[in-house]
Amino acid sequence: QVQLVESGGGSVQPGGSLTISCVGSGFSFDEAVMSWYRQAPGKERKLVAAITREGYSAEYESSVRGRFTISKDNRRNILFLQMNHLGPEDKAMYYCHTIYHVRDYYGQGTQVTVSS
Repeated sequence: QVQLVESGGGSVQPGGSLTISCVGSGFSFDEAVMSWYRQAPGKERKLVAAITREGYSAEYESSVRGRFTISKDNRRNILFLQMNHLGPEDKAMYYCHTIYHVRDYYGQGTQVTVSS
């Protein structure tokens, strides 16, 4: 079955950096369009970044463009999100996402906290 397992979350100071990752299994990772979503307390889950199957092209939500970079290692089945210049507005639970056989899959999430 499809599994997405995130890791790498933690607490950083404002202006700091963090890279989170997601290991995928149970599907053809190299054929999957993949995304990162985030959900802040009391708010809806929102798309942060998405990357094409081959990993050559990506799109970003406007508030993270230029600060976050999504990447995909198809040999190791790992999705990354490098986050720079983090601010309090970036505090959220971050989820890895893919669609397989017309069904949405999310991981369990990894928490990112930005605090001085």
